[in-house]
Amino acid sequence: MAMTLHVDIVSAEKELFSGAAEMVSAPGEMGELGILPRHSQLLTRLKPGQVRVQLQGGEEQLFYVSGGLLEVQPHLVTILTDTAERARDLDEAAAQAAKQRAEQVIANSRGEFEYARAKAELAEAIAQLQTIEKLRKLRKSA
Repeated sequence: MAMTLHVDIVSAEKELFSGAAEMVSAPGEMGELGILPRHSQLLTRLKPGQVRVQLQGGEEQLFYVSGGLLEVQPHLVTILTDTAERARDLDEAAAQAAKQRAEQVIANSRGEFEYARAKAELAEAIAQLQTIEKLRKLRKSA
């Protein structure tokens, strides 16, 4: 039996996942993180992107996070985020529309604050679309 670690993914609104996993991948601020059981302790910020949780038996669950914090203990991974959704619950049309709105604001922005907010919204929309695409690829290969 493979070693596991306990994973909790919690948004401001709800707990999305709590259970055992063989591995977790997350979008760290400085790059992609892969976490296995007995990983050294770590606390880092997350950027918008997908969190992949590999369950026992090889099944993989995908989640979208808008950013947040990742805490790693040797047998525990905790992800705290403002917004998180299961990949299957993401709305592709809404993400596409948000991407287009953000690109329009960036092209026409006059102020630094407006530009920065639009860049953040664009990053979140792109991360959602990438998560949806990854889920499609997983379903095709299954």
